Amino acid sequence: ATRKGFIEELKKEGYVDGKNIQIDFQNAQGEQRNLKNISKQLAEESDLVFAIATPSSQSLANTTKSTPIVFSAVTDPLAAKLVNNLKEPGGNITGTSDQSDDAISTQVDMIKQVLPTAKTVGILYTQSEPNSVVQKDNAKKILEAKGYQVVEKTILDSNNVKAAADSIMSEADIVFVPTDNIISSTMDTVKQVSISHKVPVFGGSAEMVATGGLYNFGTDYEELGRQAARMAIRIMKGEKPGKVAVETPEKLELHTNKEMAKELGIDISSLKVEK
Repeated sequence: ATRKGFIEELKKEGYVDGKNIQIDFQNAQGEQRNLKNISKQLAEESDLVFAIATPSSQSLANTTKSTPIVFSAVTDPLAAKLVNNLKEPGGNITGTSDQSDDAISTQVDMIKQVLPTAKTVGILYTQSEPNSVVQKDNAKKILEAKGYQVVEKTILDSNNVKAAADSIMSEADIVFVPTDNIISSTMDTVKQVSISHKVPVFGGSAEMVATGGLYNFGTDYEELGRQAARMAIRIMKGEKPGKVAVETPEKLELHTNKEMAKELGIDISSLKVEK
């Protein structure tokens, strides 16, 4: 969704792939070992590189200090050591963060609307993804402050997602997932475990909810890609990446999955964001 928004916004502003720009799209398929070679190739051959998510952004930032980099879907650019500060990033990199102070807190408040009897909330995340750890820590703090018992389960790689999901759903009434790349790529598996245990999953991205979550209030990743494209255009026109402030989501949205609600026997017809 981020990539789609980025390319569409470039096109809208007159930058068309195959016409006046050339886009080389490379996908590491969620594998860290692929990132180094891809980063080296793109840094050497590109005038500007667009990096989606924290692992890709870190790999590129470690590869080049000269080729301009615009990142997107990075939860905490400071913790990931991508920028020196958000207003003036420094170096050759800037971009859009998907972090919103209100999103996780709002999603936690919604638990009472969908599962008022819930007492234990599980958090399923990948320890090796800095963005996931940041969201996990934030969610845990908010959940405990609101009186929920929290259980955590770490995913090592895509091969143990089912086992980890099985384990945590046997302990929790509802499970929070961050915008985690490995979980996102295995949401079909998480969906089946969720249905089997009758334990709903919330959080993540709109795309994760569409695949197998129950609800999410958060970033519109297509729109976040559009924001990043507008920043990239400023850089292509001569602005220095290090002088372009990091941006956060301009818009947050509520997404629900009616199919999962039916499978789980949960009424989400009145689910809403309470201001």
